[in-house]
Amino acid sequence: MLILITGGVRSGKSRRAAELAGQNRAGQNRAGRGRVWFVATAGRTDREMRARIAAHRRERPAKWRTVEAGSRVVEAVAKIPPGSTVLLDCVTLWVGRMLVDRVPEPEMLRRARELAKLAARRRLKLIAVTNEVGSGIIPPTRLGRAFQDALGGVNRELASRAGRVELMVSGLPLRVK
Repeated sequence: MLILITGGVRSGKSRRAAELAGQNRAGQNRAGRGRVWFVATAGRTDREMRARIAAHRRERPAKWRTVEAGSRVVEAVAKIPPGSTVLLDCVTLWVGRMLVDRVPEPEMLRRARELAKLAARRRLKLIAVTNEVGSGIIPPTRLGRAFQDALGGVNRELASRAGRVELMVSGLPLRVK
């Protein structure tokens, strides 16, 4: 099952995703049963980003496995055992990395479709975190607009295939789908 958690910056998306990853279907703590895989897309590009990554690591249970996927998310998820819980944080940085790698938008959409199909085929509980960038201003630069367009497309693709979509607003989850 694919669960998409979206919302603005610092709205509580990652915290909510971690909460969902640590629960079974009945909402009870998994208590070590099953394995949670954290698929990271962020790069340690500067001091501030390294601090953010370190803070996220401290918030996660030590028993979770971390996979540094960068822009190779589909390939990383394909190696995770069937039936696992996967927390992908985040789609926003994945799209940004693909944009820097000059991946065309149609290929980004194909990769998003493949990720959703992979999750279904391997019976993964895939919880994907992404930013909602369509509620803000239109960026003044071509690159900014290309990023906004690409992320909007990938978000739509994932949301259309998700069994559940939540929008985070000021730390509160709103069920959209």
